[in-house]
Amino acid sequence: MRRLLTVATLLTAGALTLSACGDGPSAGTGDDGKNGAGADAGNASAAKIRISSKDGATHASINDTGVKVTGGKLTDVKLTEADSGKDVAGAISPDGASWKPGAQLERGTKYKIVANAKDSKGRSATENTTFTTVSSANSFIGSYTPDDGKTVGVGMPVSFNFDKAITNKKDVQSHIKVTSSSGQQVVGHWFGTQRLDFRPEDYWKAGSKITMKIDLDGVKGGQGITGVQSKTVSFTIGRSQVSTVDMNTQTMTVKRDGKTYKSIPISGGSPEHPTYNGQMVISEKLEKTRMDGSTVGFDKRNSYDIKDVPHAMRLSSSGTFLHGNYWGSPSIFGNSGTSHGCVGLRDSKGGGGDTPGKWFYNESLVGDVVVVKNSDERTIKPDNGLNGWNLSWSDWKAGSAT
Repeated sequence: MRRLLTVATLLTAGALTLSACGDGPSAGTGDDGKNGAGADAGNASAAKIRISSKDGATHASINDTGVKVTGGKLTDVKLTEADSGKDVAGAISPDGASWKPGAQLERGTKYKIVANAKDSKGRSATENTTFTTVSSANSFIGSYTPDDGKTVGVGMPVSFNFDKAITNKKDVQSHIKVTSSSGQQVVGHWFGTQRLDFRPEDYWKAGSKITMKIDLDGVKGGQGITGVQSKTVSFTIGRSQVSTVDMNTQTMTVKRDGKTYKSIPISGGSPEHPTYNGQMVISEKLEKTRMDGSTVGFDKRNSYDIKDVPHAMRLSSSGTFLHGNYWGSPSIFGNSGTSHGCVGLRDSKGGGGDTPGKWFYNESLVGDVVVVKNSDERTIKPDNGLNGWNLSWSDWKAGSAT
């Protein structure tokens, strides 16, 4: 999964809010900066400043912090990290009525805001608050795939991985809406307490646009944890490409938009280490990677360590790849399974030249489907990678909390 949604990064992803924020003091002050005692009521500024986080708040929003003014215009606003004194950039709106920070705030951090405004007669008003944002321990976030703006294959599900166990599954799921321009019904399915995937009954329609609205701001995920994400993400489905690997013939047939595009000789898993059957989705593409069998449970007798495997495309979390193979004899492709469970295509060391491995890598998108059949191995589990298509539609819907 790409891009862990930390508050400052992947959530690149996300406007983040929290329910604990509220109205701060709203009364404007006089020219001397004092409110009430000693001020001449006739000279009081008509500008009324409101800061979204209350003074002294300890569970303030990490993204909804802002300043508004009525009866005047903001002249300057300064937001700083209270402990370090570091300034947080922000901008006053063109009409002078509001201010927002330019970046998401950090969780569990103490901040100070000082806001100044003037009314139509030039009389000044000032407000300031000090508050602490919600801590990591009291909030939850989710990393998700695919990212905003991506073009992916027809098999790509929307997949969330939450950083804490979710017990209030119904409310959390109901605040994530996934829709398709094709009109396909999209349903969520929970794998345990920390993963929630969304998919339609059949593969996405080629060319459709998928929109994901994340509205977890203030949603209780369980005892003592509240959501902080609020964002709309969209991605596009590319052309349809579904490739079928037949272990009986050691051949992969690539279909593009329903028509046979190319047939490629492959070398799948050996009799001792057969390849999983089932529908698998390309979840990651790597031009070159190291493959070390000891990291996926092979002992020294059966292990391997190849430091420069070319054109690797991940099909499972447990280490199944479709990749280039330069070390095997050319005679194995289309004839015999020799791998430890991966699907190999003829390739060259370094990945250069005109090879089947390079061709397929260049022609593939993350989210394309690879179907393996006639293997002696069992069907891959639906949560081993992005492979929920191996559940029937009725079983998929049975895992929904809404």
